Amino acid sequence: MVHAAVSALLAALHTLAQLVWPLVLALGVGLLALLLLALLDRERARAALGAAVARAPQAGRWLLLGLALGAALLATTLTRRAVDMRLSTQQGARYAQATDPSGGETVQPAPGATLLETRTYTRSLSLPPDVVARIGVGEEWTRLLPYLGDAPGSVQDLQEGFTRRGDTLTYSRAVTLLTERPVDLDRAAVQADLNFMDPVAGRGTSYGAAFQAAYRFSNPLDTPATMRFTFPLPQGSGTLSGFALMVNGQTLRPTDLADSTTWEGEVPARGTVDVRVRYRHQGAHGWRYVLSRREALRDFDLTLTTNRAPKFLRHALLPTEQTRRPLGGTSTLRWHLTDVITAQDVALVFTGGSLRETLHKVHLAQAVALGVVTLLALLWAASRRTLLPPLALAGAVLALGAGFTLGGVLTAYLPPLPAEVLGALTGLALALWLLPPPLRRTLRLPLALGAVAPLVFLSGGHAGLLLSELALLTLLALGWPAAGRRGGTPGLGRPGPA
Repeated sequence: MVHAAVSALLAALHTLAQLVWPLVLALGVGLLALLLLALLDRERARAALGAAVARAPQAGRWLLLGLALGAALLATTLTRRAVDMRLSTQQGARYAQATDPSGGETVQPAPGATLLETRTYTRSLSLPPDVVARIGVGEEWTRLLPYLGDAPGSVQDLQEGFTRRGDTLTYSRAVTLLTERPVDLDRAAVQADLNFMDPVAGRGTSYGAAFQAAYRFSNPLDTPATMRFTFPLPQGSGTLSGFALMVNGQTLRPTDLADSTTWEGEVPARGTVDVRVRYRHQGAHGWRYVLSRREALRDFDLTLTTNRAPKFLRHALLPTEQTRRPLGGTSTLRWHLTDVITAQDVALVFTGGSLRETLHKVHLAQAVALGVVTLLALLWAASRRTLLPPLALAGAVLALGAGFTLGGVLTAYLPPLPAEVLGALTGLALALWLLPPPLRRTLRLPLALGAVAPLVFLSGGHAGLLLSELALLTLLALGWPAAGRRGGTPGLGRPGPA
Protein backbone atom coordinates (compact mmCIF):
# COMPACT_ATOMS: atom_id res chain seq x y z
CA MET A 1 0.00 0.00 0.00
CA VAL A 2 2.79 2.46 0.93
CA HIS A 3 4.82 1.61 -2.15
CA ALA A 4 1.76 2.09 -4.36
CA ALA A 5 0.99 5.44 -2.71
CA VAL A 6 4.57 6.68 -3.18
CA SER A 7 4.53 5.65 -6.85
CA ALA A 8 1.22 7.44 -7.40
CA LEU A 9 2.53 10.53 -5.55
CA LEU A 10 5.62 10.70 -7.74
CA ALA A 11 3.46 10.44 -10.84
CA ALA A 12 1.20 13.24 -9.56
CA LEU A 13 4.18 15.47 -8.74
CA HIS A 14 5.55 14.87 -12.21
CA THR A 15 2.23 15.98 -13.67
CA LEU A 16 2.20 19.10 -11.45
CA ALA A 17 5.76 19.91 -12.45
CA GLN A 18 4.68 20.04 -16.06
CA LEU A 19 2.23 22.81 -15.10
CA VAL A 20 4.91 25.07 -13.59
CA TRP A 21 6.03 26.55 -16.88
CA PRO A 22 2.52 27.57 -18.00
CA LEU A 23 1.97 29.25 -14.62
CA VAL A 24 5.30 31.08 -14.82
CA LEU A 25 4.43 32.19 -18.34
CA ALA A 26 1.01 33.48 -17.23
CA LEU A 27 2.59 35.38 -14.33
CA GLY A 28 5.18 36.91 -16.67
CA VAL A 29 2.46 38.02 -19.08
CA GLY A 30 0.57 39.69 -16.21
CA LEU A 31 3.65 41.55 -15.02
CA LEU A 32 4.44 42.65 -18.57
CA ALA A 33 0.89 43.97 -18.99
CA LEU A 34 1.17 45.92 -15.72
CA LEU A 35 4.51 47.39 -16.85
CA LEU A 36 3.07 48.49 -20.19
CA LEU A 37 0.11 50.08 -18.39
CA ALA A 38 2.53 51.97 -16.13
CA LEU A 39 4.40 53.32 -19.16
CA LEU A 40 1.21 54.44 -20.88
CA ASP A 41 -0.81 55.69 -17.90
CA ARG A 42 1.05 55.87 -14.59
CA GLU A 43 -1.94 57.02 -12.54
CA ARG A 44 -4.17 54.18 -13.73
CA ALA A 45 -1.37 51.72 -13.09
CA ARG A 46 -1.01 53.00 -9.52
CA ALA A 47 -4.76 52.68 -8.98
CA ALA A 48 -4.80 49.15 -10.35
CA LEU A 49 -1.81 48.17 -8.21
CA GLY A 50 -3.40 49.72 -5.11
CA ALA A 51 -6.67 47.87 -5.71
CA ALA A 52 -4.77 44.63 -6.18
CA VAL A 53 -2.85 45.18 -2.94
CA ALA A 54 -6.05 46.01 -1.06
CA ARG A 55 -7.78 42.87 -2.28
CA ALA A 56 -4.73 40.64 -1.92
CA PRO A 57 -5.59 39.28 1.58
CA GLN A 58 -9.09 38.23 0.58
CA ALA A 59 -7.85 36.86 -2.75
CA GLY A 60 -5.14 35.00 -0.87
CA ARG A 61 -7.78 33.36 1.31
CA TRP A 62 -9.74 32.21 -1.75
CA LEU A 63 -6.47 31.02 -3.28
CA LEU A 64 -5.81 28.97 -0.15
CA LEU A 65 -9.30 27.47 -0.51
CA GLY A 66 -8.43 26.45 -4.06
CA LEU A 67 -5.12 24.98 -2.90
CA ALA A 68 -6.89 23.07 -0.11
CA LEU A 69 -9.37 21.65 -2.62
CA GLY A 70 -6.48 20.69 -4.90
CA ALA A 71 -4.64 19.00 -2.03
CA ALA A 72 -7.76 17.04 -1.05
CA LEU A 73 -8.29 15.98 -4.66
CA LEU A 74 -4.65 14.94 -4.89
CA ALA A 75 -4.96 12.84 -1.72
CA THR A 76 -8.09 11.05 -2.96
CA THR A 77 -6.48 10.45 -6.36
CA LEU A 78 -3.40 8.96 -4.71
CA THR A 79 -5.61 6.75 -2.56
CA ARG A 80 -7.60 5.55 -5.56
CA ARG A 81 -4.48 4.64 -7.51
CA ALA A 82 -2.85 2.97 -4.50
CA VAL A 83 -5.92 0.85 -3.73
CA ASP A 84 -6.32 -0.09 -7.38
CA MET A 85 -2.65 -1.06 -7.62
CA ARG A 86 -2.90 -3.12 -4.42
CA LEU A 87 -5.94 -5.05 -5.62
CA SER A 88 -4.38 -5.57 -9.04
CA THR A 89 -1.26 -6.98 -7.40
CA GLN A 90 -3.31 -9.29 -5.19
CA GLN A 91 -5.21 -10.67 -8.18
CA GLY A 92 -1.97 -11.87 -9.77
CA ALA A 93 -0.16 -12.81 -6.58
CA ARG A 94 0.73 -16.42 -5.88
CA TYR A 95 0.52 -15.94 -2.12
CA ALA A 96 -2.03 -14.00 -0.10
CA GLN A 97 -2.42 -12.71 3.45
CA ALA A 98 -6.17 -13.43 3.56
CA THR A 99 -8.43 -16.31 2.65
CA ASP A 100 -9.72 -16.31 -0.91
CA PRO A 101 -13.11 -17.77 -1.83
CA SER A 102 -12.65 -21.54 -2.04
CA GLY A 103 -15.28 -22.00 -4.73
CA GLY A 104 -16.68 -20.45 -7.88
CA GLU A 105 -20.08 -20.72 -9.50
CA THR A 106 -21.80 -23.65 -7.78
CA VAL A 107 -23.59 -26.22 -9.94
CA GLN A 108 -25.62 -28.79 -8.02
CA PRO A 109 -26.90 -31.60 -10.29
CA ALA A 110 -30.18 -33.15 -9.26
CA PRO A 111 -29.97 -36.63 -7.71
CA GLY A 112 -31.48 -39.70 -9.28
CA ALA A 113 -33.07 -42.95 -8.18
CA THR A 114 -32.88 -46.16 -10.21
CA LEU A 115 -34.31 -49.65 -10.04
CA LEU A 116 -31.66 -52.36 -10.39
CA GLU A 117 -32.75 -55.24 -12.66
CA THR A 118 -30.99 -58.17 -14.31
CA ARG A 119 -31.63 -58.90 -17.95
CA THR A 120 -30.26 -61.68 -20.16
CA TYR A 121 -29.42 -61.02 -23.80
CA THR A 122 -28.70 -63.87 -26.26
CA ARG A 123 -27.05 -63.78 -29.63
CA SER A 124 -26.15 -66.46 -32.17
CA LEU A 125 -24.18 -66.47 -35.40
CA SER A 126 -24.05 -69.28 -37.97
CA LEU A 127 -20.99 -69.66 -40.18
CA PRO A 128 -21.44 -71.39 -43.57
CA PRO A 129 -18.99 -74.21 -44.53
CA ASP A 130 -16.97 -72.06 -46.97
CA VAL A 131 -16.32 -69.43 -44.24
CA VAL A 132 -15.32 -72.16 -41.78
CA ALA A 133 -12.89 -73.61 -44.32
CA ARG A 134 -11.45 -70.19 -45.06
CA ILE A 135 -10.77 -69.48 -41.35
CA GLY A 136 -8.85 -72.73 -41.10
CA VAL A 137 -8.55 -73.35 -37.37
CA GLY A 138 -9.63 -76.96 -37.50
CA GLU A 139 -11.53 -78.08 -34.43
CA GLU A 140 -9.94 -75.54 -32.08
CA TRP A 141 -12.75 -72.99 -32.37
CA THR A 142 -12.37 -71.83 -28.77
CA ARG A 143 -9.22 -70.01 -29.86
CA LEU A 144 -11.50 -67.46 -31.58
CA LEU A 145 -13.39 -66.44 -28.41
CA PRO A 146 -10.93 -63.68 -27.30
CA TYR A 147 -11.35 -62.01 -30.69
CA LEU A 148 -15.14 -61.78 -30.45
CA GLY A 149 -15.07 -58.88 -27.96
CA ASP A 150 -16.20 -58.36 -24.37
CA ALA A 151 -19.78 -57.74 -23.35
CA PRO A 152 -20.51 -54.09 -22.46
CA GLY A 153 -22.04 -52.89 -19.20
CA SER A 154 -22.17 -54.48 -15.76
CA VAL A 155 -21.91 -58.18 -16.61
CA GLN A 156 -23.34 -60.60 -14.05
CA ASP A 157 -22.94 -63.79 -16.09
CA LEU A 158 -21.46 -64.69 -19.50
CA GLN A 159 -21.82 -67.98 -21.37
CA GLU A 160 -20.56 -68.45 -24.92
CA GLY A 161 -19.30 -71.20 -27.18
CA PHE A 162 -19.40 -72.98 -30.58
CA THR A 163 -21.61 -75.87 -31.64
CA ARG A 164 -21.38 -77.86 -34.92
CA ARG A 165 -24.42 -79.18 -36.66
CA GLY A 166 -23.35 -80.93 -39.80
CA ASP A 167 -21.27 -78.55 -41.90
CA THR A 168 -22.63 -75.44 -40.14
CA LEU A 169 -20.77 -73.92 -37.19
CA THR A 170 -22.90 -71.81 -34.80
CA TYR A 171 -21.57 -69.30 -32.24
CA SER A 172 -23.92 -68.43 -29.35
CA ARG A 173 -23.56 -65.95 -26.44
CA ALA A 174 -25.82 -65.39 -23.38
CA VAL A 175 -25.03 -62.27 -21.31
CA THR A 176 -26.76 -61.36 -18.05
CA LEU A 177 -26.43 -57.62 -17.33
CA LEU A 178 -27.30 -55.50 -14.30
CA THR A 179 -29.35 -52.59 -15.64
CA GLU A 180 -30.64 -49.42 -14.02
CA ARG A 181 -34.13 -48.18 -14.79
CA PRO A 182 -34.69 -44.54 -13.80
CA VAL A 183 -37.42 -43.89 -11.27
CA ASP A 184 -38.98 -40.46 -10.83
CA LEU A 185 -38.73 -38.90 -7.39
CA ASP A 186 -42.01 -38.62 -5.52
CA ARG A 187 -40.88 -35.44 -3.78
CA ALA A 188 -37.89 -33.11 -3.76
CA ALA A 189 -37.74 -30.33 -1.15
CA VAL A 190 -34.57 -28.25 -1.44
CA GLN A 191 -33.50 -25.23 0.60
CA ALA A 192 -30.38 -23.15 -0.09
CA ASP A 193 -29.22 -20.08 1.84
CA LEU A 194 -26.62 -17.86 0.13
CA ASN A 195 -25.07 -15.30 2.46
CA PHE A 196 -22.76 -12.90 0.62
CA MET A 197 -19.75 -11.64 2.54
CA ASP A 198 -17.40 -8.77 1.78
CA PRO A 199 -13.79 -9.92 1.71
CA VAL A 200 -11.14 -8.69 4.13
CA ALA A 201 -8.23 -7.80 1.85
CA GLY A 202 -9.29 -10.67 -0.40
CA ARG A 203 -9.71 -10.89 -4.13
CA GLY A 204 -13.45 -10.93 -4.56
CA THR A 205 -16.86 -11.18 -3.02
CA SER A 206 -18.09 -14.67 -2.16
CA TYR A 207 -21.02 -16.26 -0.42
CA GLY A 208 -21.35 -18.89 2.26
CA ALA A 209 -23.97 -21.46 1.27
CA ALA A 210 -25.98 -23.82 3.42
CA PHE A 211 -27.70 -26.57 1.42
CA GLN A 212 -30.22 -29.07 2.74
CA ALA A 213 -32.67 -31.24 0.85
CA ALA A 214 -35.20 -34.00 1.44
CA TYR A 215 -35.99 -36.54 -1.29
CA ARG A 216 -38.49 -39.39 -1.45
CA PHE A 217 -38.79 -42.20 -3.97
CA SER A 218 -40.62 -45.54 -3.98
CA ASN A 219 -40.41 -49.04 -5.36
CA PRO A 220 -42.90 -49.26 -8.28
CA LEU A 221 -42.97 -53.07 -8.23
CA ASP A 222 -45.21 -55.45 -6.31
CA THR A 223 -42.13 -57.39 -5.24
CA PRO A 224 -39.06 -56.35 -3.23
CA ALA A 225 -36.35 -54.81 -5.39
CA THR A 226 -32.85 -53.43 -5.12
CA MET A 227 -32.74 -49.67 -5.66
CA ARG A 228 -29.94 -47.14 -5.93
CA PHE A 229 -29.89 -43.44 -5.03
CA THR A 230 -27.10 -41.26 -6.41
CA PHE A 231 -26.44 -37.74 -5.13
CA PRO A 232 -23.82 -35.94 -7.26
CA LEU A 233 -21.45 -33.66 -5.41
CA PRO A 234 -21.73 -29.99 -6.42
CA GLN A 235 -19.33 -28.67 -9.02
CA GLY A 236 -17.25 -25.55 -8.33
CA SER A 237 -18.11 -25.59 -4.64
CA GLY A 238 -14.61 -25.90 -3.21
CA THR A 239 -14.49 -27.59 0.19
CA LEU A 240 -17.69 -29.13 1.57
CA SER A 241 -18.16 -29.05 5.34
CA GLY A 242 -20.75 -30.76 7.49
CA PHE A 243 -21.69 -33.16 4.68
CA ALA A 244 -24.24 -35.76 5.76
CA LEU A 245 -26.51 -38.18 3.90
CA MET A 246 -29.30 -39.88 5.85
CA VAL A 247 -31.47 -42.68 4.45
CA ASN A 248 -34.63 -43.49 6.38
CA GLY A 249 -33.20 -41.74 9.43
CA GLN A 250 -29.87 -43.59 9.33
CA THR A 251 -26.82 -41.39 8.84
CA LEU A 252 -24.24 -42.77 6.42
CA ARG A 253 -20.68 -41.69 6.99
CA PRO A 254 -18.44 -40.96 4.00
CA THR A 255 -16.74 -44.33 4.50
CA ASP A 256 -20.11 -46.04 4.03
CA LEU A 257 -20.81 -44.41 0.67
CA ALA A 258 -19.85 -45.80 -2.72
CA ASP A 259 -18.24 -42.97 -4.71
CA SER A 260 -19.09 -40.71 -1.75
CA THR A 261 -22.66 -40.09 -2.99
CA THR A 262 -24.38 -43.44 -3.66
CA TRP A 263 -26.72 -45.53 -1.55
CA GLU A 264 -27.93 -48.98 -2.56
CA GLY A 265 -30.34 -51.22 -0.70
CA GLU A 266 -33.34 -53.53 -0.71
CA VAL A 267 -36.74 -51.80 -0.79
CA PRO A 268 -39.97 -53.68 0.03
CA ALA A 269 -42.79 -53.93 -2.47
CA ARG A 270 -44.33 -50.47 -2.96
CA GLY A 271 -42.06 -49.25 -0.18
CA THR A 272 -40.71 -45.71 0.08
CA VAL A 273 -37.24 -44.35 0.88
CA ASP A 274 -36.61 -40.94 2.50
CA VAL A 275 -33.22 -39.32 1.93
CA ARG A 276 -31.89 -36.15 3.55
CA VAL A 277 -28.71 -34.35 2.46
CA ARG A 278 -26.98 -31.33 3.93
CA TYR A 279 -23.65 -29.55 3.53
CA ARG A 280 -22.03 -26.11 3.67
CA HIS A 281 -19.56 -24.54 1.27
CA GLN A 282 -18.32 -21.31 -0.31
CA GLY A 283 -19.14 -20.07 -3.79
CA ALA A 284 -19.17 -16.98 -5.97
CA HIS A 285 -20.87 -15.38 -8.98
CA GLY A 286 -23.82 -17.75 -9.30
CA TRP A 287 -25.74 -20.85 -8.23
CA ARG A 288 -27.47 -23.52 -10.31
CA TYR A 289 -29.62 -26.58 -9.69
CA VAL A 290 -29.38 -28.77 -12.80
CA LEU A 291 -31.97 -31.40 -13.68
CA SER A 292 -30.07 -34.41 -14.94
CA ARG A 293 -32.62 -35.46 -17.54
CA ARG A 294 -36.04 -34.61 -18.94
CA GLU A 295 -38.15 -36.02 -16.15
CA ALA A 296 -41.56 -35.68 -14.57
CA LEU A 297 -41.53 -33.56 -11.41
CA ARG A 298 -44.34 -34.81 -9.22
CA ASP A 299 -43.61 -32.46 -6.33
CA PHE A 300 -40.60 -30.18 -6.63
CA ASP A 301 -40.13 -27.42 -4.05
CA LEU A 302 -36.95 -25.33 -4.01
CA THR A 303 -36.57 -22.31 -1.72
CA LEU A 304 -33.55 -20.03 -1.96
CA THR A 305 -32.73 -17.06 0.26
CA THR A 306 -29.96 -14.58 -0.47
CA ASN A 307 -28.91 -11.14 0.72
CA ARG A 308 -28.02 -9.97 -2.79
CA ALA A 309 -30.39 -9.29 -5.67
CA PRO A 310 -30.05 -12.10 -8.27
CA LYS A 311 -30.65 -12.28 -11.99
CA PHE A 312 -31.91 -15.33 -13.83
CA LEU A 313 -30.21 -17.07 -16.70
CA ARG A 314 -32.17 -16.92 -19.93
CA HIS A 315 -34.32 -19.98 -20.67
CA ALA A 316 -34.03 -21.12 -17.06
CA LEU A 317 -36.93 -21.81 -14.72
CA LEU A 318 -38.29 -18.63 -13.17
CA PRO A 319 -39.48 -18.68 -9.57
CA THR A 320 -43.17 -19.19 -8.92
CA GLU A 321 -42.97 -16.94 -5.85
CA GLN A 322 -40.48 -14.30 -4.79
CA THR A 323 -40.22 -11.80 -1.98
CA ARG A 324 -37.60 -9.07 -2.07
CA ARG A 325 -36.83 -6.41 0.47
CA PRO A 326 -35.94 -2.97 -0.90
CA LEU A 327 -32.39 -1.65 -1.15
CA GLY A 328 -30.50 -4.91 -1.09
CA GLY A 329 -32.31 -6.74 1.68
CA THR A 330 -32.90 -10.47 1.88
CA SER A 331 -34.63 -12.04 -1.12
CA THR A 332 -36.65 -15.25 -0.86
CA LEU A 333 -37.25 -17.16 -4.09
CA ARG A 334 -39.38 -20.28 -4.44
CA TRP A 335 -39.88 -22.80 -7.23
CA HIS A 336 -42.89 -25.00 -6.49
CA LEU A 337 -43.76 -27.33 -9.39
CA THR A 338 -46.18 -30.25 -9.42
CA ASP A 339 -46.81 -32.74 -12.24
CA VAL A 340 -44.42 -30.98 -14.61
CA ILE A 341 -42.15 -32.47 -17.27
CA THR A 342 -39.12 -30.30 -17.89
CA ALA A 343 -35.39 -30.27 -18.52
CA GLN A 344 -34.90 -26.61 -17.60
CA ASP A 345 -32.61 -25.68 -14.75
CA VAL A 346 -32.74 -23.25 -11.86
CA ALA A 347 -29.93 -20.81 -12.62
CA LEU A 348 -29.13 -17.58 -10.76
CA VAL A 349 -26.38 -15.09 -11.49
CA PHE A 350 -25.18 -12.34 -9.17
CA THR A 351 -23.79 -9.56 -11.31
CA GLY A 352 -22.33 -7.36 -8.60
CA GLY A 353 -19.13 -5.69 -9.72
CA SER A 354 -15.76 -6.87 -8.52
CA LEU A 355 -14.20 -5.36 -5.44
CA ARG A 356 -11.66 -3.50 -7.54
CA GLU A 357 -14.33 -1.99 -9.78
CA THR A 358 -16.56 -1.02 -6.84
CA LEU A 359 -13.80 0.75 -4.92
CA HIS A 360 -12.70 2.51 -8.11
CA LYS A 361 -16.21 3.96 -8.45
CA VAL A 362 -16.29 4.97 -4.79
CA HIS A 363 -12.98 6.82 -4.94
CA LEU A 364 -13.86 8.57 -8.20
CA ALA A 365 -17.12 9.69 -6.60
CA GLN A 366 -15.20 10.99 -3.57
CA ALA A 367 -13.12 13.27 -5.80
CA VAL A 368 -16.29 14.61 -7.41
CA ALA A 369 -17.93 15.00 -4.00
CA LEU A 370 -15.13 17.27 -2.77
CA GLY A 371 -15.76 19.73 -5.60
CA VAL A 372 -19.52 19.51 -5.18
CA VAL A 373 -19.27 20.08 -1.43
CA THR A 374 -17.20 23.22 -1.96
CA LEU A 375 -19.69 24.67 -4.44
CA LEU A 376 -22.69 23.51 -2.41
CA ALA A 377 -21.32 25.10 0.79
CA LEU A 378 -20.94 28.45 -0.98
CA LEU A 379 -24.48 28.27 -2.37
CA TRP A 380 -25.81 27.12 0.98
CA ALA A 381 -24.24 30.06 2.83
CA ALA A 382 -25.41 32.52 0.16
CA SER A 383 -29.00 31.25 0.32
CA ARG A 384 -28.98 31.76 4.08
CA ARG A 385 -27.17 35.13 3.93
CA THR A 386 -24.33 33.76 6.03
CA LEU A 387 -20.75 34.95 5.72
CA LEU A 388 -18.50 31.97 4.90
CA PRO A 389 -14.77 32.55 5.57
CA PRO A 390 -12.72 30.82 2.85
CA LEU A 391 -10.17 29.46 5.33
CA ALA A 392 -12.89 27.78 7.41
CA LEU A 393 -14.26 26.09 4.31
CA ALA A 394 -10.70 25.12 3.30
CA GLY A 395 -10.20 23.36 6.62
CA ALA A 396 -13.48 21.49 6.25
CA VAL A 397 -12.61 20.36 2.72
CA LEU A 398 -9.17 19.16 3.84
CA ALA A 399 -10.73 17.27 6.75
CA LEU A 400 -13.26 15.57 4.48
CA GLY A 401 -10.47 14.63 2.03
CA ALA A 402 -8.44 13.19 4.92
CA GLY A 403 -11.43 11.05 5.92
CA PHE A 404 -11.80 9.72 2.37
CA THR A 405 -8.09 8.87 2.36
CA LEU A 406 -8.44 7.07 5.69
CA GLY A 407 -11.32 4.99 4.28
CA GLY A 408 -9.21 3.89 1.34
CA VAL A 409 -6.35 2.87 3.61
CA LEU A 410 -8.70 0.91 5.89
CA THR A 411 -9.90 -1.24 2.96
CA ALA A 412 -6.63 -3.17 3.35
CA TYR A 413 -7.66 -4.21 6.86
CA LEU A 414 -11.48 -4.14 6.96
CA PRO A 415 -14.31 -5.07 4.59
CA PRO A 416 -15.02 -2.24 2.10
CA LEU A 417 -18.36 -1.11 3.58
CA PRO A 418 -17.25 -0.53 7.20
CA ALA A 419 -13.89 0.83 6.04
CA GLU A 420 -15.37 3.47 3.74
CA VAL A 421 -18.17 4.34 6.18
CA LEU A 422 -15.68 4.77 9.02
CA GLY A 423 -13.47 6.99 6.86
CA ALA A 424 -16.39 9.17 5.70
CA LEU A 425 -17.74 9.59 9.25
CA THR A 426 -14.28 10.46 10.55
CA GLY A 427 -13.82 13.09 7.85
CA LEU A 428 -17.29 14.53 8.50
CA ALA A 429 -16.71 14.71 12.26
CA LEU A 430 -13.31 16.38 11.79
CA ALA A 431 -14.73 18.89 9.30
CA LEU A 432 -17.57 19.89 11.65
CA TRP A 433 -15.14 20.13 14.56
CA LEU A 434 -12.92 22.58 12.65
CA LEU A 435 -15.82 24.90 11.79
CA PRO A 436 -17.00 27.64 14.18
CA PRO A 437 -20.28 26.80 15.96
CA PRO A 438 -22.50 29.06 13.78
CA LEU A 439 -21.05 27.62 10.55
CA ARG A 440 -21.18 24.13 12.02
CA ARG A 441 -24.97 24.34 12.22
CA THR A 442 -25.24 25.89 8.77
CA LEU A 443 -22.96 23.55 6.83
CA ARG A 444 -23.66 20.22 8.54
CA LEU A 445 -26.16 19.13 5.88
CA PRO A 446 -23.95 19.96 2.81
CA LEU A 447 -20.96 18.27 4.41
CA ALA A 448 -23.05 15.23 5.38
CA LEU A 449 -24.38 14.90 1.81
CA GLY A 450 -20.83 15.08 0.43
CA ALA A 451 -19.60 12.43 2.85
CA VAL A 452 -22.48 10.03 2.21
CA ALA A 453 -22.86 10.39 -1.57
CA PRO A 454 -19.84 8.22 -2.58
CA LEU A 455 -21.06 5.40 -0.32
CA VAL A 456 -24.08 4.74 -2.55
CA PHE A 457 -21.82 2.71 -4.87
CA LEU A 458 -21.52 0.15 -2.06
CA SER A 459 -25.29 -0.43 -2.03
CA GLY A 460 -25.18 -3.28 -4.57
CA GLY A 461 -26.91 -2.02 -7.71
CA HIS A 462 -28.96 0.85 -6.23
CA ALA A 463 -26.48 3.70 -6.79
CA GLY A 464 -28.61 5.46 -9.43
CA LEU A 465 -31.72 5.51 -7.25
CA LEU A 466 -29.87 6.69 -4.15
CA LEU A 467 -28.00 9.43 -6.03
CA SER A 468 -31.27 10.69 -7.50
CA GLU A 469 -32.82 10.84 -4.03
CA LEU A 470 -29.80 12.70 -2.63
CA ALA A 471 -29.92 15.19 -5.51
CA LEU A 472 -33.64 15.76 -4.94
CA LEU A 473 -33.04 16.24 -1.21
CA THR A 474 -30.29 18.76 -1.95
CA LEU A 475 -32.51 20.78 -4.31
CA LEU A 476 -35.36 20.80 -1.81
CA ALA A 477 -33.03 21.92 0.98
CA LEU A 478 -31.57 24.71 -1.17
CA GLY A 479 -35.01 25.96 -2.15
CA TRP A 480 -36.51 25.71 1.33
CA PRO A 481 -36.77 29.09 3.03
CA ALA A 482 -33.93 29.45 5.51
CA ALA A 483 -34.97 30.10 9.06
CA GLY A 484 -33.22 32.37 11.46
CA ARG A 485 -31.65 34.78 8.96
CA ARG A 486 -31.52 37.70 11.36
CA GLY A 487 -28.06 38.91 12.10
CA GLY A 488 -26.73 37.49 8.81
CA THR A 489 -24.40 39.43 6.57
CA PRO A 490 -25.37 39.37 2.90
CA GLY A 491 -22.85 38.33 0.34
CA LEU A 492 -19.78 36.16 0.30
CA GLY A 493 -17.25 38.61 -1.05
CA ARG A 494 -16.67 40.72 2.09
CA PRO A 495 -13.64 39.97 4.22
CA GLY A 496 -14.25 37.98 7.33
CA PRO A 497 -12.23 36.37 10.07
CA ALA A 498 -10.07 33.51 8.93
